Amino acid sequence: MDTPDAMTFEETMEKLEKIVEKLEEGDVPLEKAINYYQEGMKLSKVCSDKLKNVQEKIVKIVNEQGKLEPFDIQEDE
Repeated sequence: MDTPDAMTFEETMEKLEKIVEKLEEGDVPLEKAINYYQEGMKLSKVCSDKLKNVQEKIVKIVNEQGKLEPFDIQEDE
């Protein structure tokens, strides 16, 4: 299986969502739940890092005058 870093953002999110579903079912043995949680945290960090990377790539956008302007992604609160 691919490592999280080699997976696309969408693949990583899908795997993370499956882990969340398993944990929400509530009938997972404690040891397995801890393993799922740890894996989920790793996947969450990978997703966050991928989003930060994309944000850095779009931080500067060329406006109509050809000047670079900073571009900030507004997060929902």
